[in-house]
Amino acid sequence: MTKKKILQVCAIDGSVEALLKPLILKSMKDGYEVHNACTDTGRFTELKAQGLTMIDVSIDRQIHPLKNLKSIWKLYKLMRKEKYDIVHVHTPIAALLGRVAAKLAGVKHIVYTAHGFYFHDEMSKKQYNIFFNIEKYAARWMTDWLLLQSKEDYELSLVHNFKPEKHTIHLSNGVDIWNNFHKNQITNEEIENFRTESNLNDNDFIFSFVGRLVKEKGVFELVEAFKSLSTTFPQAKLVLIGGLLESERDHGSYQKLMDDLNHSNIRYLGFRKDIPVIMKASDVFVLPSYREGLPRSIIEAMAMEKPIIATNIRGCREEVFPGENGFLVERENTKELEKAMISILKNPELVAEYGNRSREIVEELFDEEKVLKKQIDLFAKLVKKT
Repeated sequence: MTKKKILQVCAIDGSVEALLKPLILKSMKDGYEVHNACTDTGRFTELKAQGLTMIDVSIDRQIHPLKNLKSIWKLYKLMRKEKYDIVHVHTPIAALLGRVAAKLAGVKHIVYTAHGFYFHDEMSKKQYNIFFNIEKYAARWMTDWLLLQSKEDYELSLVHNFKPEKHTIHLSNGVDIWNNFHKNQITNEEIENFRTESNLNDNDFIFSFVGRLVKEKGVFELVEAFKSLSTTFPQAKLVLIGGLLESERDHGSYQKLMDDLNHSNIRYLGFRKDIPVIMKASDVFVLPSYREGLPRSIIEAMAMEKPIIATNIRGCREEVFPGENGFLVERENTKELEKAMISILKNPELVAEYGNRSREIVEELFDEEKVLKKQIDLFAKLVKKT
């Protein structure tokens, strides 16, 4: 029997590596032939070595009509040639271009996972309405199944009739909380090695951040708040994980941030793969973003039993519950962010209390296996796979 074929479409190979690989590997294990179309930013060789079929299609992460049309044409030709049973699209621009191509190519089943809608409260009313309507009508006319990670996005989609409820799924988000992100999987030796290499000691109180180092992630407010409190709490350290890809828009603010990190208590470590180790070594995870979908970084920290300080925005408030597992502060509010950080410094007993609750919430709501099952069950339904 011929294998059923799935095409996964996203903007860059980093998304395949960081977000989609568990679903791809699970699909392959269940007998599907899976191809992955995106821009090669340098990770193709490694991903191919892991057994993934990678197809280089240049997909710009911004709206550029000529470049976007070229991407649609390449995706269209690929879909016509390979005759996929399912096309599954991700990330806003790639998802839109992929759905246009899939519709033109006559793909029978088009699935869109919204990791976070493109429109957000920071936009002007005009911008918001434009992108709201693009998302709405692309969902209505070019999407067979709409999967939402954020519960707020799911409810908004139903209220505004993006798709009928029977074709709309609240997917949630998740990580491997039993193998990769579990405190018992990390050894004391790994923790000590990390502390030594990062010039940290056992008495330090470590705030950590993982994400793109761009303004909208709230890193400027985080650095400012930390520098202010560190004069009173010299044991506090800030560990920043992440960086900026060439394809990102915000190179100006990134350079400004780099100039601002010259501080004895700040450790900028760049891109890292040992996130579970860093999370276990940390005391508190901080993500003061301006906008999010359903942030995976918070879930990873919660799985490692960490309290969370985050902004009161879509996605974050589905993961962080004030008084239970952390603090929610208003975005772009440096003083409120500093106050929350000081509060947990002054009440260190909250680290264990909130951290334990974080783990309970993750096990209940953000187990990767449950998220994967929803998608695999959908694929089976669409191809009538038994």
